[in-house]
Amino acid sequence: MTSASRPSDLDPAVAARLKRSTDGLVPAIAQQYDTGEVLMLGWMDDEALHRTLTTGRATYWSRSRQEYWVKGDTSGHVQHVKAVALDCDADTVLVKVDQVGAACHTGTRTCFDSDVLPVSQ
Repeated sequence: MTSASRPSDLDPAVAARLKRSTDGLVPAIAQQYDTGEVLMLGWMDDEALHRTLTTGRATYWSRSRQEYWVKGDTSGHVQHVKAVALDCDADTVLVKVDQVGAACHTGTRTCFDSDVLPVSQ
């Protein structure tokens, strides 16, 4: 079953606005709500977004495992959702969270701290 064919209880008005990839997903950026720190990028389909909005826990679609995962269920590194927003094109979700522990699967606080590229000024 592809992501696009899974049923969801997402508000139809929200679902109608989303611009999904061909596999039915939208990128979801997790950001620390109080500092603005960008923590990670995950993927959501309609049902993952619905679960995130209704449970207060960040829920993603794992492209590699082809299943839903609630951030922190196995690691203990929970993302408590504070706010969710769509970007201006409705093709990206911003999930503002209170991150408990590491956000990255490597055990670091953020997925964006180990390979900083040089920028010419």
